[in-house]
Amino acid sequence: MVALREILVYLEQLLQPNRFQDYCPNGLQVEGHEHIKHIVTGVTASQALLDVAVAQNADAVLVHHGYFWKGEQLEITGIKKRRLQTLLKNNMSLLAYHLPLDAHPVYGNNIQLAEVLDLCVTGSLGDEGPKELIFSGELAHAMEAEAFAQHIQKSLGRSPLHIPGDNNKPIKTIAWCTGGAQGFIEHAVTAGVDAYLTGEISEQTVHIARESGVHFYAAGHHATERYGVKSLGEHLSQQFSISCHFVDIENPA
Repeated sequence: MVALREILVYLEQLLQPNRFQDYCPNGLQVEGHEHIKHIVTGVTASQALLDVAVAQNADAVLVHHGYFWKGEQLEITGIKKRRLQTLLKNNMSLLAYHLPLDAHPVYGNNIQLAEVLDLCVTGSLGDEGPKELIFSGELAHAMEAEAFAQHIQKSLGRSPLHIPGDNNKPIKTIAWCTGGAQGFIEHAVTAGVDAYLTGEISEQTVHIARESGVHFYAAGHHATERYGVKSLGEHLSQQFSISCHFVDIENPA
C-alpha cells in the first residue's frame, strides 16, 4: 500500500506535465482513496473500464484519455454524470496523462509503439511543440510498403489504412506519432522520411501523402496508444510494490 500523494509526486517528476500545453488537465482528475493497493490502467476512462475497475475493487484508475477536455460541455449530466458517479461512489481516484505520456522517452506511447513495431529510434523531429511529439527512426531492414502494412497488422492485431506515396520506394526511414496526429504529416514530409505512421486519417492527409511521395499509415488511435499506459502501470507496480492491471477495452477506432 502506498499513499496516493506519493504516487502523484512521483508521476509529476517522471512525466513533467508542466512542460506541455495540453488539451486537458494532467494528473489527478478525481480524488478517491488516500492509499493505493491496486490500480487499473487503460487507454480511456470509459464506463466499461470503470466497471472493470469496480469489479476488481481498484483504488485508482490510470489512463491516457481522461476527462475535462477543452471545449467540452461543463454540465455534469448523462454519460459524464454516470462516469463521475461511478468513481465517487466507489472512492476511486482517476489519474490521466495525455501529451506527457505520448512524449516520455521510456514509458511513453511513441517509444513503446516503436518497441512493438521493432523500429530503431533515432530521436524526434524537434525539441519543443508538436515536433517533440513526433518520433523518428528506421526499420531494422528496408521493407516494401505493403510488407510493412502486414507487419503493422501482425504486431498490433489491426489492419492499417495505407495511403501509398511512392509505390516504387521501399521504406527505411519513418516518423510516427500515436493517436490523432494525422495533421503532423507535413512535418514528416519536411523531414524527408519514407513513411509516416499515426492513428487516424483526415481527408487532406490522403492528398499530402500522394503528392509528397511519403507513405502514410493510419493504424488506429486506440491500437497505437495501448502501450504507454500499460508500460507506465507496470513500472509503478515495481516502483511501489502495488498491483497494476492493464485492461484493453476493445475499440476499432
